[in-house]
Amino acid sequence: MQINATAIRAGNILEWDGGLWRVMKTQHVTPGKGVACMQIEMRNLMTGNKTNKRFNSTERVERATLEQKKMQYLYNDGDMYHFMDTVSYEQIGLTKQLLENVLPYMLAEANVVVEFHGDQPLNVQLPQSVTLTVVQCDASIKGQTATGSYKPGVLETGASIMVPPYLEVGTKVRVNTESGEYIERA
Repeated sequence: MQINATAIRAGNILEWDGGLWRVMKTQHVTPGKGVACMQIEMRNLMTGNKTNKRFNSTERVERATLEQKKMQYLYNDGDMYHFMDTVSYEQIGLTKQLLENVLPYMLAEANVVVEFHGDQPLNVQLPQSVTLTVVQCDASIKGQTATGSYKPGVLETGASIMVPPYLEVGTKVRVNTESGEYIERA
């Protein structure tokens, strides 16, 4: 399935240069003069090599056709993370490298979508936002209101996040899983 270069998102799997590539980061670049383009950082799923590629905004790119299965994350034992198909109860193990984009926002028993190319699992997608608990942040200062300033915090998964200054430890927050940014209190 061909998509416009501007529709490429982090987590997409592209067929490019004779291989399958996972998109790690995207940035829309608009130079002072010239054509706008998408700066894409991607990793080859077979070799593990990373590359940066610029696609003109008018270019079309081949997105890999993947079968999607709803699964539930169960547990991990070292570098293997185990998931269960919610329909057939079949279990599979995925490596830490395959999950590097979603691990900061994934808790046990989380429902995810695992994408397969043939029988090989290639990608895990989380919902657009997840609710997590803040386990560490600086103390709030009395009278401080929501302003443009943020303070560093740590989520229950160990991921770092910038939170508003009035939040305290134990607060549940919604987090955007694509950008890793604070959305709102849950």
